[in-house]
Amino acid sequence: MTLAPERPTIAPTEPHHVGSTHASTRHHSGSSRLRNEAPAAAPAAYRKGGRPNPIAHLTPAQIEAIGVELDAIQKEVMDSRGAKDAAYIRRVIKVQRSLELGSRAVLLFSGVKVKGIRPAWWIGTAGLGLAKILENMEIGHNVMHGQWDWMRDPKIHSTAWEWDNASPSSQWKRTHNQMHHTFTNVIGRDNDLGYGIMRVDEDQRWSLFHLFQPIWHVGNALLFEYGIAAYDLELGGYMAKRKRMTPEAKAEWRAEAMKTVHKIRAQMTKDYVVHPTMALPFGGPANAVHTLTANVVANLMRNLWTNTVIICGHFPKGIETFEVAGIDNETRGEWYLRQMLGSGNISGSKAMHVMTGNLSHQIEHHLWPDMPSNRYAEVAPKVRELMERHGLKYVSGPLLTQAASVYVKVVELSLPNKVPGRRRRDMIRLAAKKAWRTRSLGRFS
Repeated sequence: MTLAPERPTIAPTEPHHVGSTHASTRHHSGSSRLRNEAPAAAPAAYRKGGRPNPIAHLTPAQIEAIGVELDAIQKEVMDSRGAKDAAYIRRVIKVQRSLELGSRAVLLFSGVKVKGIRPAWWIGTAGLGLAKILENMEIGHNVMHGQWDWMRDPKIHSTAWEWDNASPSSQWKRTHNQMHHTFTNVIGRDNDLGYGIMRVDEDQRWSLFHLFQPIWHVGNALLFEYGIAAYDLELGGYMAKRKRMTPEAKAEWRAEAMKTVHKIRAQMTKDYVVHPTMALPFGGPANAVHTLTANVVANLMRNLWTNTVIICGHFPKGIETFEVAGIDNETRGEWYLRQMLGSGNISGSKAMHVMTGNLSHQIEHHLWPDMPSNRYAEVAPKVRELMERHGLKYVSGPLLTQAASVYVKVVELSLPNKVPGRRRRDMIRLAAKKAWRTRSLGRFS
């Protein structure tokens, strides 16, 4: 469950025919780890790694007062949810489905040329890509967070929704809702910090593998849904530990792996077999090939956009990371501070916010992951004013600026940290020699 402050003022509700409690109760049921009393001492001026503590200027009383103020903002919105909010998500779902169906219908004629171009291919591909983005971001991600469970609609409920993505919803909810949102930007606990293949913070250990992370990053962006599927399955952990796992643990992992395989097969069959086959009567094999390429490009569009939005939420310059020791016995106010300082927003138009699934309001989303996404714009100015009033940095910027900041960081952190008196190339050379010696010894042992 997402670890967050308890909010007993919000009564749990159950959807019709779906046995699950309200998202706010469900997501926050792990909050017994939080301390409700104020910490005994003021925050340290520096963290263990030597970097300044961004909350060192706050007193324990101020930290808890911030939590109380944020609780009040949350309660005001959650108590006012109603018909207007329900109409919003139903309208978005209707638009998305109409856009997808219309685009797929247009793509039945994707091979038809008009004055040397194929207008149906371009229009259908763009529409299908937008429909996939909308389904993943504003609908799937937010429905599975339980943002709309209060409607008690069994068709729009976190326990029932299965999205258009390679990762099964049950696995994604475990790694995202339960792990990432609980341990936001905590090095060693939040595996979303680089997804196990990238180094995105100086305090993360460097290895020769990271020299190639600019390549991994681009490849991961293009195939993002499959990278997330492997990540949600914890494939890397399984490969590293499988020799030490019990037969029961292996069987359990393989059962989960089969769920992922079946999901990927279903997605590929739909996009790369069924729809191209449906295009055959309207233009023969060539038309089917054009429909196939349109589906490939639409999925690439979705993957690139989703990856770009997500990396802008936690990796740009100015966003903080945290140590495991620093979250022991966290108070409500301290948890809130970690969510705000460990997240960053994207500025832009209302249309852009919708297409990002309102993850352009990442700070507000991490404060209240179960708040309806259409309400984040309403609370964002209040959160910003609160943070600036208390001398806390509210990280926000245009999409291109935030994304460029991440790409620069990915390149910089592919190299070892700068050490006075030592050249990076010498450190790389020494690491390569050590790795070679270790491999040689292992080969002949």
